[in-house]
Amino acid sequence: MTLAGAQASRKANASLPLKKVRVRGREPDQIPAAADLLDWYDVNRRDLPWRASRGATADPYRVWLSEIMLQQTTVTAVAPYFARFIARWPTVQALAAAALDDVLKSWAGLGYYARARNLHACARTVVQHHGGCFPSAEAELAELPGIGPYTAAAIAAIAFGARTAAVDGNVERVVTRLFALEEELPAARPQIRNLAARLVPPRRSGDFAQAMMDLGATICTPKRPACALCPWMRACRAHRRGDQASFPRRARKRAGLLRRGAAFVLLRADGCVLMRSRPPNGLLGGMTEVPSTPWTHDFDAGAVLRQAPRLKRAQPKWRRLPGVVSHVFTHFPLELVVYRAQFPAGAIPPAGARWVPLAELAGEALPSLMRKVMAHALGDSLSARRPR
Repeated sequence: MTLAGAQASRKANASLPLKKVRVRGREPDQIPAAADLLDWYDVNRRDLPWRASRGATADPYRVWLSEIMLQQTTVTAVAPYFARFIARWPTVQALAAAALDDVLKSWAGLGYYARARNLHACARTVVQHHGGCFPSAEAELAELPGIGPYTAAAIAAIAFGARTAAVDGNVERVVTRLFALEEELPAARPQIRNLAARLVPPRRSGDFAQAMMDLGATICTPKRPACALCPWMRACRAHRRGDQASFPRRARKRAGLLRRGAAFVLLRADGCVLMRSRPPNGLLGGMTEVPSTPWTHDFDAGAVLRQAPRLKRAQPKWRRLPGVVSHVFTHFPLELVVYRAQFPAGAIPPAGARWVPLAELAGEALPSLMRKVMAHALGDSLSARRPR
C-alpha cells in the first residue's frame, strides 16, 4: 500500500466513532484505533512464505496449512516444513490423495503428531464434501477435522475477509496488556475474545488479523516488550502502569506425573534396526518407534526384559545403557531406560515389527522422542550413517 493509501485508510477508520468498552470490574477504556496498527503493519509486516504478497488474495490452502503447522510451534521451525509440504503437495487435492504414512514421514520432527493426522483428514474432507474448496464461513471451517475456533477465525479473516477476531497466544498477550486484564488464563479467554472482536475494523480484517499476530510476535513479546516501537503504546493501560511484562495473568499449572518405561534397540549385523508403527490413534499415533514397554507411573524395572521383543530360534542378549532418555509431552514428563542388543543378519522380525536400514531412518516417521532414543543408543554412528 502506498503512503497516500495508508493515510486514506487511517482517515477512513479515524472517522468511525470511538467506542468504549467495559472491562470486568473497571471503568470503560477507549478502544485503540485499528488504523494505527494497520499503518504500522503496512511498513513492518513480516515476509512469511505462506503470506500473500501485498495486494494479492490469500490462498486458503496455504493459510490453513501454515496455521495448522504453527500451532504451538515457532515460525522458524515451521518454515522448512511448509516449503517441503507445498513442494510435494501444492494443492489440497494433492494432499488428500497422499498416503497418511507419507504425510507422517514429512511431518516427523515437527511434534504434536495429531495435527498431521487431522491435516490429512481435513484435506480429504475438503475434497470429498466441499469440492476441493475450503468453505468461507467461520462456522463451517470449525467443523473440519483439526480446525478449532482460532484456526477457523484466522482462515475466515485472512483468506476470505470475514470480520472476525483470530485469538492465539500472541493476541491474548496484546489484549490483556492493552486493557490490563487481571483475570487469569484460561478463565479470561471469553473476555479476551470479546475485547479482541471489538478491535477488528470493518475493513482489512485479514490484514488486521495478521497485524495483531505480528505485533505480538515482534513487539509485544512475552519478555521485554519493545513498547517504544508499539503503535498502541499510548492506548495500552498496562504500559501506563508500568507492569506490561506481567501480563497475561496465568493460573498455576499442575505438573503431570512422571511416567517411565524402557525402549529396546535391536540391531542386526547387516545394519538394520527393529522398528514398528504405533497404533493409528492416541499419542504419537501412526508414528514409527523401536519396541518399548508401556509408559506408566508404576514402572517395574525388574520386569523389563520379560517385555522385550522376542525372535525365533535365539533370543538377543540385552544390555542396559547408562543414563535415561527424558522427554516432556504436553501433559506429562517421560523417562525411558534404553536396552541395546545385536543379532545376526537374516533374523526374521517378530509380528508387527520390521527391519529398517539405519541409512533409511531419516525417511521414517520418527517422532522426536524416538530420535533421542536412537541417538542415545547409537551416538555418532547414527549421524554417520544418514545420507548426506
